[in-house]
Amino acid sequence: MYSIQLNNVTKIFKLYRKPKDKLKELFHPLGKKYHNDFVALSDITFKVKKGENIAILGKNGAGKSTLLKIISKVTYPTYGYVETRGRISALLELTAGFNYEIDAIENIYFYGALLGIRKKEMSRLIDSIIEFAEISDYVTQPLKYYSSGMLAKLAFSVATVIKPEILIVDEVLSVGDAAFREKSLKRMREMFANEDITILYVSHDIDTVKNLCNRAIILDKGRLVKDGDVKEICDYYIEKYSYTNS
Repeated sequence: MYSIQLNNVTKIFKLYRKPKDKLKELFHPLGKKYHNDFVALSDITFKVKKGENIAILGKNGAGKSTLLKIISKVTYPTYGYVETRGRISALLELTAGFNYEIDAIENIYFYGALLGIRKKEMSRLIDSIIEFAEISDYVTQPLKYYSSGMLAKLAFSVATVIKPEILIVDEVLSVGDAAFREKSLKRMREMFANEDITILYVSHDIDTVKNLCNRAIILDKGRLVKDGDVKEICDYYIEKYSYTNS
């Protein structure tokens, strides 16, 4: 059974030199083009079985974050299609989607509503979310008074406590202080070991990738260039792209 299927996914962004060029293009009577096309992803096809843990490797600008955003439906492909089965929780830009004018509890319920989780179910989870995030003294305060570290802890806690069927993670295990990072890594290991959860994981830490994932793919300039066993792919990536841990 497949949790995720991508078929010929292509994403093209229109790049304008000036903001007003977009309006000029929109209203030009002859349809004159004022933009350049940037192909962020080109003809990406792969399938992910339920319970697989897949690392997505690639240098900056390879298209990794764009791919994750398409799978999590933050954005949509220009061509091709994506099918997903199951509740998706995405750890992309950790604090995206928060309303800074309301408190943590209201934001937690709001996040749940976006995922289609009923308020009754979120009420059962809320104590666990707050405890893990270590924000019990601040839950009635609007998020605009939170530090960036507190916001990151809250976002990580919410996204991982709700028990998603598909977890999408974009280089987030560096959040918070050292103790919280260790706690977060422990939780991620538990989720990676859960055969009911499918995980897509972007990281530049090859050692962590080898420990957590069983499969890896490499993106290069928006194209999928390699897909296979995690150790084989990581070794190829290190050799081909001169990767170092420094």
